[in-house]
Amino acid sequence: MTRGASARLFVALDPPPETCAALSAWARGLAVARGQPLRVLEPTSLHLTLCFLGSRPVAEIGPISDAVLSCAGPLGELRVGAPVLLPPRRPRALALEVRDDDGGLARLHARLLAALEAVSGWQPERRRLRPHITVARMRGGRRAGVAPELTAPTPALTFAADSLALYRSFLERAGARYEALARCELEEEA
Repeated sequence: MTRGASARLFVALDPPPETCAALSAWARGLAVARGQPLRVLEPTSLHLTLCFLGSRPVAEIGPISDAVLSCAGPLGELRVGAPVLLPPRRPRALALEVRDDDGGLARLHARLLAALEAVSGWQPERRRLRPHITVARMRGGRRAGVAPELTAPTPALTFAADSLALYRSFLERAGARYEALARCELEEEA
């Protein structure tokens, strides 16, 4: 039996371009000033992943897109928190926490998980959401083992996410490339 075509999918929030530029600049400054082993991500590839679906049949893209778009609604203000190394034991990425003081992000995440389960055979991870934006990868991948020094203060930024999107991820030699398959603007809270 042959498997049909599949796509590597995830759902994410898109921060405003000026927020992404500031976060990328912070990571670049950290890498340059301290000679850290980091490959800083371009501002256009920064996002806040809400749900990683993994490899899904291409036939599910339409229903998944509809489910994602049905979840969009007012979100509220988010703010950048402390730097985190992911995973903590043998870090491969540098990220910045995203804090959600009014709980809008957690509510969106819950709606999204329920909608995605309803339209596909996908089962979400049972761990709680740990919102973050990855800003850099460790040079050398898994073998790097050298965590950067995180002494630079993080940018004191608050932002409202611009949009919610279903992305397809392509793993390439130079790093992952993302293609938005469905996107909707988020309403501002009244």
